[in-house]
Amino acid sequence: MSSFFSHWRNPVIWLVIGLPLVAIVAGVGLIVVSVRSGGSDAVPEEVRRTAQVQMADLGPDARAAQLQLRAVVRVDRELGFVDVIPAAGDFPEEAALVLTLVHPAAQASDRRLELQRSDAGWRSDAIDTDAITAGAWNLVLQDDAATWRLQGRLDEGTLAAVVQPALKGPAGR
Repeated sequence: MSSFFSHWRNPVIWLVIGLPLVAIVAGVGLIVVSVRSGGSDAVPEEVRRTAQVQMADLGPDARAAQLQLRAVVRVDRELGFVDVIPAAGDFPEEAALVLTLVHPAAQASDRRLELQRSDAGWRSDAIDTDAITAGAWNLVLQDDAATWRLQGRLDEGTLAAVVQPALKGPAGR
């Protein structure tokens, strides 16, 4: 009987038992975290999956590069607006724009702002700008028909960001 208990005093036996138990607990923890995180993609655009290949429509990005569009997204904390000011390219004058603030981790936190024409460019309705400047956002600006798309990033605490085509224009511009 004493020889049975003498095996438990050996530190190697605790490694033989302990390591697999730690691996099992860690594996269960990873499964719980992945199930609670929601969908598999943090990208808000439609993606077509064929076998193991994911394909997104890059047509709007190519169109924005062709038009050489660039803009500045500015958060006005005092007045509670988001302005989009054209910086380059020929933006359609009469078009309404849509600015999507994509949260990098939580899709439920994404915000969609419909922008109307203003003196300097386009402006949103009054919003909670403190919530916007409190975190980092990926920005997607497009016309209401989604024929072109500009992308950028608004880092935490900043009040402005440049949005531009995700693809380079013709001749590597």
